[in-house]
Order: sequence, then C-alpha cells, then structure tokens
Amino acid sequence: MDYEKAAAYWTTKDAVSQHMDRAELLEEIEKFISAHTTCALATGSGDFVRCTPLEYTWKDGAFWMMSEGGRKFAALEHNKNVCLAVFDPWTGGSGNLGGLQVSGTAEIVEPWNDEYTAFVEFKKLPVDVLKRLPSPMNLIKVTPVEADFLESALHAKGVDSRQHYTFFMPV
Repeated sequence: MDYEKAAAYWTTKDAVSQHMDRAELLEEIEKFISAHTTCALATGSGDFVRCTPLEYTWKDGAFWMMSEGGRKFAALEHNKNVCLAVFDPWTGGSGNLGGLQVSGTAEIVEPWNDEYTAFVEFKKLPVDVLKRLPSPMNLIKVTPVEADFLESALHAKGVDSRQHYTFFMPV
C-alpha cells in the first residue's frame, strides 16, 4: 500500500480543480451547517480515539455542543485538536452527496461564565433546571480551522463538488 500516494490524493486533485469564490464558498458551507443539527466529533490522545455523535449549534463562527460527559473528555484534556463531520444521509448514487469535514480546536467553556450563560440564553434552555443538575452540563466550543466540503450540487455552479476552505487566512 502506498499510503503517501493515497494521503495526497485530494491535495493533488485540489491543485487542479475549479475553485469557488471564497465568500460564496463560506456562504454555502454555513448554509449546509445550518441545515443540519448533528455531527460526529472525533477526539484523540495517544492511542485513544473517540468519535461521538452530538447535537450542535452553529453560532458566532463556531460549533457549540453540550454534553453530560463521556470518554471524549479524556482525550480533550490532553489534545484540543478535533475533527467533526456533518453529512447528509446517503440515498444512492453520487449525484446527491453532501458532507462537511471540519478540523479545529476545542475548548471547554467554564460553566456559568459569561460565554456559557450567553449560550444557554441563546438556546433558551431552562436555567433553573440546568443549575439543579448534579453536575453542570459541559459546553464544548469548536473553532474551525479548515474544512473540506463535498456537495454534488456545486457542479451546477461550474466548480468541483469538493472544495477546501481555510477559516483563518494568515495576514
């Protein structure tokens, strides 16, 4: 197996592909994110890897996820780099594919600080109920760094169906 060749497949293909305008691509990505509510969040540290389905909210250019706990936090303690995937169900054929893979950094928002409280208010969650829980709900904020977006419908716009986006361009 030539792992290097396989790993370079999309980088090589992307070098000669038809790219979308950056602002238009971000608009398409955010439209896709907003049309979904669940992601698969992958965390890892050392030999340990975990992939967890979670409900998310897209707000202020970040993914926000509440979680009671779980083994993903064992990885997040040591490694803030994460990857998440959002995707359409496969219905057969390659003409209707839709998916987004995002690499980013995770942070755990301290319970009941201003950012946590603002999120709870934004989601209209019952504060009194949350405060009575035996343990506070954990709030994970994932700030995206880069994304690979696959959307079959992009072909109709005259661009390749797979697009790469870097969220923070160096100045």
